[in-house]
Amino acid sequence: MLNFLNPAKEVSGRPSSSLALREEEREKKMEVTAQKMKKANLFIHSDALTEILSRVPAKELLTLKLVCKEWHRVITSRSFAKTQLGTTEVVLTGFILQEKFKWCNDDIKIVSYIFVEKMARGGSKVNLTVFDFLPEDVVMLASCKGLVCCRSCFPSEKPFIYVCNPWRREWVKLEWPWLTSKYEISNSQRNTALALALDFDPSKGFVETFKLVRVKQVEVERDEDDDEQEGKLYFTFELYSSEIGAWWKSNETCQCYSKWVNNEGIYIGGVLHWLNGYGVLTFDVENELSWLVPAPVPVSEFMAVPEVCIGESEGRLHYVVVSEQGVHVWCLEDCYEYRWILMYCKSLEEIEGEWPQSFINLKEHMLERVNGPWVKPLAFKDGLLLMKCVYLYLFDVKNNKMAQACSLQDLKSQCMFKPTVLAHSLSLVPFNTV
Repeated sequence: MLNFLNPAKEVSGRPSSSLALREEEREKKMEVTAQKMKKANLFIHSDALTEILSRVPAKELLTLKLVCKEWHRVITSRSFAKTQLGTTEVVLTGFILQEKFKWCNDDIKIVSYIFVEKMARGGSKVNLTVFDFLPEDVVMLASCKGLVCCRSCFPSEKPFIYVCNPWRREWVKLEWPWLTSKYEISNSQRNTALALALDFDPSKGFVETFKLVRVKQVEVERDEDDDEQEGKLYFTFELYSSEIGAWWKSNETCQCYSKWVNNEGIYIGGVLHWLNGYGVLTFDVENELSWLVPAPVPVSEFMAVPEVCIGESEGRLHYVVVSEQGVHVWCLEDCYEYRWILMYCKSLEEIEGEWPQSFINLKEHMLERVNGPWVKPLAFKDGLLLMKCVYLYLFDVKNNKMAQACSLQDLKSQCMFKPTVLAHSLSLVPFNTV
């Protein structure tokens, strides 16, 4: 007998089988609907979160990704990296410094990361473990928009080239194509000028389109019928594209007169720049064209040999000269017409007067050059000049501020003979770890 007050149940209180089935189906539908709504709300939340976080500088995202699992998931995703790179500026984080022996063939394995921000706040300014995530000790070669190119330390039975993002602790590994055996490491291979070129192109996929460019200096072979060609030098270029995974030799060559080229290539607007003697060697990566840009001031204008370096600021090449006349910073307005503009100058007397505790008798030391240059510019980026003078100093050219970066003891210095110094900017460029 049915209970007419509750037709869905029998008198015994047990539910009818057909009605119970309908009830279960209804509950399942409600559960599915609830899950869909939850996913929709999560999607809306993640979309808004991505929009907000993508406008935050990369160095602050390192801390923010620890807030919760959802923030970590969003910040570490490849899609977020692309969005963030398109909305925020890549700014200077620090300088990578690695020394090299003057006479010994073995590489120095210590790599120092000098933090720019920590100089003002105090505390530890140098990190010696930034590249410990790589499978072996490496030598720094180039830096571009957060990525770093390096190679295995020599001697090595099977050296590799690494392109990595130290802040994501990710890398790709390429075989070193110019070495035949452990014992056949020439000076040209050891001092290979290998530069890194990377453009943030969402249509091509960021890391899949980075390029490496190797510049090599060659002496013209002697021709019995042409004595004028003897001893002349020219540059050749080899390129690697991660898009095709292969090297090729460019048909482009560039005649030069200087017998050396700085290893650290700087990539600006599709063009690579190397300091070559007291001029600048340039190479258009896409069109494979090269030319030499003369220095803004000839060396003959100085009493003593000046110390120079090149760098990038506001998307333009800068040329820094330290001489007995002071510190001069030039900006290349047009690399095709060789037009330089003087952006900043400060005499050595003014530097001594403003920072007497750090600098004294600069002009005398610059002219004497006892045991090498007294003041040496090491790297320039975003208006900040890293230079060596007993200690390492960071000179804020725009705001006329000077701060001690670190001491040689902080770097565990072994040999300050032409160290490799790379300006590095933190970015979220992703890699598939190999």
